[in-house]
Amino acid sequence: MKPARSLVLIEIEEDSLLAGAKAVEQAFSDAIKEQGLDQEVRVAETGNLGIIGRGVVVVIYPEGTTYVGVTEADVPEIVSEHLLKGRPVKRLQVCLGPCMDREKAGIGLVRDQPRIVLKNCGIIDPENLQEAIGVGAYQALERVLTEEISPKSVIDEVINSGLRGRGGAGFPTGKKWSFTAPGDEKYLVCNADEGEPGTCKDRLILEGDPHRLIEGMILAGYAIGAKKGYIYIRGEYSLAIGRMEKAIEQARANDLLGEHILGSDIAFDIEIKKGAGAYVCGEETALIESIEGKRGYPRLKPPYPGQVGLRGKPTVVNNVETLANIAPIILNGAEWFRSFGTETCPGTKVYTILGHAATPGLIEVEMGTPLREIIYKYAGGIRDGKGFKAALIGGAAGAFVDEAGLDVGMDYDSLRDYSAVLGSGAILVLDEDASIVELLRGILNFFAHESCGQCATCRSGTGRLVDILDRFCSDGNEDDLDLLLRVARLMHEASFCPLGQSPVLPIESALRAFKQEFLDYTDVSMPV
Repeated sequence: MKPARSLVLIEIEEDSLLAGAKAVEQAFSDAIKEQGLDQEVRVAETGNLGIIGRGVVVVIYPEGTTYVGVTEADVPEIVSEHLLKGRPVKRLQVCLGPCMDREKAGIGLVRDQPRIVLKNCGIIDPENLQEAIGVGAYQALERVLTEEISPKSVIDEVINSGLRGRGGAGFPTGKKWSFTAPGDEKYLVCNADEGEPGTCKDRLILEGDPHRLIEGMILAGYAIGAKKGYIYIRGEYSLAIGRMEKAIEQARANDLLGEHILGSDIAFDIEIKKGAGAYVCGEETALIESIEGKRGYPRLKPPYPGQVGLRGKPTVVNNVETLANIAPIILNGAEWFRSFGTETCPGTKVYTILGHAATPGLIEVEMGTPLREIIYKYAGGIRDGKGFKAALIGGAAGAFVDEAGLDVGMDYDSLRDYSAVLGSGAILVLDEDASIVELLRGILNFFAHESCGQCATCRSGTGRLVDILDRFCSDGNEDDLDLLLRVARLMHEASFCPLGQSPVLPIESALRAFKQEFLDYTDVSMPV
């Protein structure tokens, strides 16, 4: 069969499925066949194309034309106008930037992203192992095997790369591995729970390039001496779970997982564990308790999981994005990785841009990229031509940044100086009409709902925060705001785990930048 002259690439992920992506895919296949183009045009599935909240997204190559909000009714017009006559359908088209070099930039909101983690997302069929191998999957594993690179050398390479955990804490990944206690039985756990509101970057990595995670886990397991890995994933992530299960089966069938990987002495296998939706299970020890079949209560530390973890054995817990960086580092070297980002925070960072951005979506940019550039260059600014008011960085446990913070570098150290955090990688953009008060009320209600109740400080404190702010909004005064902050600070000092320690950050940042808005507040709800 001769190569196809055109490729219709359809985004298949949780949101697009709800918008009817499968029906659109079938409509393309039917219309292409009806027009007699089935020998010239190929229809294929891929993961997230970088655009969120715009319905079904379709890209047609070789032009690279991107359509959003595509329905079954639009398909005949796209086939007859674009595929037959070469005329793009302007009303559905969205501009994603001028660069067409996919190797250099990938696909996203604009095409000049230095993609490492997302390099193959939106490029390959995530359910096809051969396509993953065709773009470089398992080459790092091959290098380790053929060059007989030792586990210590793998750890040293990760240490030298400066990779810091992408789950929010930013602890050096290689050092975390090096602290793992000796033992005959060890475990590696991938944290894909992702319970932070507005955060979906890990889900989109899993849906778009599952073999990238599998290879990273094999290399991490080899480095720390673990023969078994677990992916702890939210039970609601049905598509991601299905794709990961299929990728694991494919890897096993091709000797990439199991007792003798590619005929070597390396043994490693992966099992998926589904979470039940508890936000607290994003904390590594609560996650371990859940895998063991217990209620997801955080454990007292020390001992840390690296010494006493799953089933009492040394265990390393890493985030999806962290593990997705491992194969590129081992394949290309630490110095290559350090060519991205800042001196203290090398590499790239994956973000989900949400809220009032003109083009919400998924991007990957270098560590240290200013917030202004992320919002105005990559997300197209504020929708409907409105002014910028604030951004909530890092999810519900993050911080509000006002216009004065737009030029802060998005990396762990720069944000710490600004009393903010990268957190989960979510950036919620708020326009001039948004209510910080109402958003904070929603955040505090979330924490109260998700408190596991293990410690009294959090169990009572989260509910108390909600009561104080509700009272202020109905008939309160400035004393209530002072009390709100005092309770949050007490919780930060006395709570058992990060859930109870977290509310202080959004409260402090909101009052620091928008206290006058609180004082001017009336009991009229202003939806965000």
